[in-house]
Amino acid sequence: MGTCLFCKIVAGTVAAATVWEDAATLVFLDHRPLFPGHCLVIPKMHYETLTDLPAEMVGPLFGIVRLVATAVEQAVDSDGSLVAINNRVSQSVPHLHIHVVPRRKKDGLRGFFWPRQKYEGTAEMERVRDRLRETIGRLSANQEIGNAPG
Repeated sequence: MGTCLFCKIVAGTVAAATVWEDAATLVFLDHRPLFPGHCLVIPKMHYETLTDLPAEMVGPLFGIVRLVATAVEQAVDSDGSLVAINNRVSQSVPHLHIHVVPRRKKDGLRGFFWPRQKYEGTAEMERVRDRLRETIGRLSANQEIGNAPG
């Protein structure tokens, strides 16, 4: 899909703070996070919505989502996480993506009103990315999920 932003990220023509990838999946930091550590998990192949994803890919993709949710909670020391998918309505990029957002008690996030924040700068984004990479590497070594980017 030549105009899809996420396909361009997969192709390497648009930069993203990549946290993890394997042959079928890419995980990167949301450039306008709800909170630092907010990741997007995408299949590298273009599927617009969850219902477009082939059944045989659901389990492997959500295995990665599970890994990333665990890593996000540990890497940024959160109380939990929010895992969310929009299908068409409120889907800012028409490419299947799963939000994994760290949550803390009384963090101000209410319902589906998501006030966006910015990283303080590139250094903070890279620090969070590196911490997530490190945590995913440690967790994936125990789960045979794949290799951290290198």
